[in-house]
Amino acid sequence: MELANRLFFRLYQCANMLHKTGSRAVEHLGLTTQQWAVLGALSRPEAQAGISVGDLARYLMVSRQSLSGLISRMERDGHIASAPDGRDRRSRLVTMTESGRKVWTQDALPRIHEYYESALDEFSMGDLSHTLHYLLKLLENMQRLDDAAPRGEEQ
Repeated sequence: MELANRLFFRLYQCANMLHKTGSRAVEHLGLTTQQWAVLGALSRPEAQAGISVGDLARYLMVSRQSLSGLISRMERDGHIASAPDGRDRRSRLVTMTESGRKVWTQDALPRIHEYYESALDEFSMGDLSHTLHYLLKLLENMQRLDDAAPRGEEQ
């Protein structure tokens, strides 16, 4: 259990440092790491026609409540738009605006790639591949825990 404790504590530290240093990489663009994640999710080909707030929350693994404030701020800043889903009026579809696409492709991505290069300095392709493999395995196990939790306990 000591090794597990050390592993999870290091993951906690990495998450905090990702937020801190990642935000610093894009803050001059008026973005945070959360906004970076939303723009990245919306830039995927399968999200081009829009993605529901619920599906976006599931993809990002955040609560709808925390995502709704973020979406409001990003709409205010002109990076994204949301509109009622034509197929389900109770649902809202979120899309990236042209302004958001410009910020993402021309401004943010070059800075994000620089950030990745610095953060992954001295990682070999094998290191990256193994790290990704184990993180995906851990994520699957944690997803299983989340799926088994009573619905009143979600965060």
